[in-house]
Amino acid sequence: MEQPVLSPVRKTAVGVQFLFVAFGSTVLMPLLVGLDPSTALFSAGVGTLIFHLVTKGMVPIFLGSSFAYIAPIILASKQFALPGVLAGFAGVALVYFIAAVLIRWRGSNFINRLFPPVVVGPTIILIGLSLSGTAVNMASTDWLLAVVSLLAAIAILIWGRGMFKLLPVIVGVAVGYVVAICLGKVDFSGLLSASWLALPQNIAHPQMPQFAWQPFVCMMPIATASIVEHVGDVYVISQVAEKDFVKNPGLHRTMFGDGLAILAASLMGGPPVTTYSEVTGAVQITRVTQPVVLRITAVTAIVFSVIGKLNALLQSIPQAVLGGIMLLLFGTIASVGIQSLVRNKVDFSDTRNIIIASVVLTTGIGGAVLSVGSFSLTGIGLSAVIGIILNLILPQTKTVSEDEKL
Repeated sequence: MEQPVLSPVRKTAVGVQFLFVAFGSTVLMPLLVGLDPSTALFSAGVGTLIFHLVTKGMVPIFLGSSFAYIAPIILASKQFALPGVLAGFAGVALVYFIAAVLIRWRGSNFINRLFPPVVVGPTIILIGLSLSGTAVNMASTDWLLAVVSLLAAIAILIWGRGMFKLLPVIVGVAVGYVVAICLGKVDFSGLLSASWLALPQNIAHPQMPQFAWQPFVCMMPIATASIVEHVGDVYVISQVAEKDFVKNPGLHRTMFGDGLAILAASLMGGPPVTTYSEVTGAVQITRVTQPVVLRITAVTAIVFSVIGKLNALLQSIPQAVLGGIMLLLFGTIASVGIQSLVRNKVDFSDTRNIIIASVVLTTGIGGAVLSVGSFSLTGIGLSAVIGIILNLILPQTKTVSEDEKL
């Protein structure tokens, strides 16, 4: 792929443009779980710079807030205060570090054997389905705003072209917000009183993780899905840039860099930051694969995070507008899980695969709880662990032919 020659001004413009591709999702995730969006922007920028430092500045990747962690954060926040939830994020980083060591030791195929599609697919489906009630509840506060936002996002997905097609979240929220203003349903008091420049909330008033094993263990299993996504994104960006990043700087190094960024985000009070498929898509469309451009994106995120008016504007978005986007977004997450099963040709005539997928889904949707003394593991985390264990202990089974069925 021929690389376009960019002047410094053009590189800056493209870097800022990439942030808008990731902006909607990066700030929407913390808004949905009660975290500070400006802190999320700040930690995404710093996390991306850490990732580039660890990977020798070779890989054109941006790290942003991951939707995979919405459900566990909502569940964990009901049991633990913010410091406990942040400790859970540190547990996610630990899983990434372990994965990096295993990849260095055994190669990337080891991760695929430990987390095969038959485990990851149902887990992703579960993440989307477990959030459906939250989406409906938020949308039901004003169905008009929710539907307008939803239709605007759908329109971009269907009829959008080029980079515009990568902005369904930000366009949907913007359209819903404008309609809410016209209907007099936006409270501007916070926006009017906010300062133009202000440090992100959790940076100005730090809340350090309060390390306890309960939230630590609760959040760790969810890392399996984002780890698999990380592997896929590195392979995709390697194809786009026509460079083998799996070998140089190495998948173990990209995994470690992502884990270190997650740990840094937890110390700053931000959500876990992982590789962003949307930005990878933007890189593919623009054919701009210079890593320095993504570092400009990271710096832009940090600059945006200290604009107090912007943070107040995000906080003023009505719940119904966010709910409308969630109706599409969380269903899309579940669909990604189904696509993973289809794309990897998981054979559901194999009894072993049926057992693993069935138990993962039923224990997760049913709200199974494993309690031993003061230790408890619930929901998606428990289901992911069950799926991994079943995959390791169940013997391989033969597919029953039609003649054998008769």
